[in-house]
Amino acid sequence: MNQLNKKPDPQSMEEFLLEEFLPYELSVAANHTSRLFARHYSKEFGLSIAEWRVMAVVGRLGDISPGGVVERAEMDKVKVSRAAASLVAAGLLEQQPDPDDGRVRRLRLTARGERVHQAIIPRARALEAQLAEGLSAAEWSALRQVLRRLTFYTKRLEEAEFTTTSG
Repeated sequence: MNQLNKKPDPQSMEEFLLEEFLPYELSVAANHTSRLFARHYSKEFGLSIAEWRVMAVVGRLGDISPGGVVERAEMDKVKVSRAAASLVAAGLLEQQPDPDDGRVRRLRLTARGERVHQAIIPRARALEAQLAEGLSAAEWSALRQVLRRLTFYTKRLEEAEFTTTSG
């Protein structure tokens, strides 16, 4: 039985095949998907993946701190900071001091940013629909469910590991 059809055995001495190692497969799939979307966002709107993610979060929530974007987009602070600075320079985002805490900045789409955000959404959905065409409806649903469960479980493992190493 090949490695694709069974759960991993940590004690297995079978040949290690990187191309059948789940973290590698997830990374490859994510990279190909991200590059596909990035080509569309870059060609049509001049946006990087990080910039689009920041815009998507700010566009959905309306007014948010960069730290809030970090949490919701699962991006690191440096990427969010660079993307936000680039979007501000492009006139798509504005940055204001938080009225309750002058040390914190708040991000908000400009009118131009709102137009770009609204123009991207149907294109993003259409590209996602193209991806879904490669799977049956049941496979698409299962993929989404499995990814959410895997993400949830991975976060639990990370938290347990953090608790073990910091406590």
